[in-house]
Amino acid sequence: MRAIRGLWRWRRNPLRRATDLAEAWVALVALVLISVAAPVTGCLVGAVAQDSLQRTVREQQHTHHLVTALVVRDLGETPPETDPDVTAAREPRHRVLADWTAPDGTRQHGAALANLKSPHPGDHFGLWTDADGRITTRPLDSPTATTHAVLAGFGAALLIAGLVEGVRRLTVWRMVRRRYARWDQAWDRAGPDWGKAGTGS
Repeated sequence: MRAIRGLWRWRRNPLRRATDLAEAWVALVALVLISVAAPVTGCLVGAVAQDSLQRTVREQQHTHHLVTALVVRDLGETPPETDPDVTAAREPRHRVLADWTAPDGTRQHGAALANLKSPHPGDHFGLWTDADGRITTRPLDSPTATTHAVLAGFGAALLIAGLVEGVRRLTVWRMVRRRYARWDQAWDRAGPDWGKAGTGS
């Protein structure tokens, strides 16, 4: 709005300089870009991210399988790990030696992380594996994917807005420096005769 008011104020003002009008136009263009280009870019980036992440969700739902594992012995508590499921990441996790059956029917044996407070031999816990029984991560769920897509869209919109504002500030800064340089040149030309008799002062 300041850009629009500035354009209107400088439209036919006798004190208007060319740089004043140029600054107002730069501000107006920046305002339009921030108001239009940033949201559109954010929506496009969010839509692309949503499509890609939802495709990942569908793929992981087919390739990641939840099996039941049997604790053989406790190997000690481990610190919480980053996990798409925030609730699970806060649960105590113990490293255990376990047995489990892969989705293809083969028997597996090895170290795994169990979300049990105090695992004992013979306890059961859920374990995510691939089709061959190798331990893998929890599959990405649809709400988490949507959250990531929305954040990507907001981030892209903010990035575009910041970039436009940065270009605007740089452009205005260059205009102001050029204006000051012209003033310095004008003062240098007038300086030697400034205040002397017969110079009109």
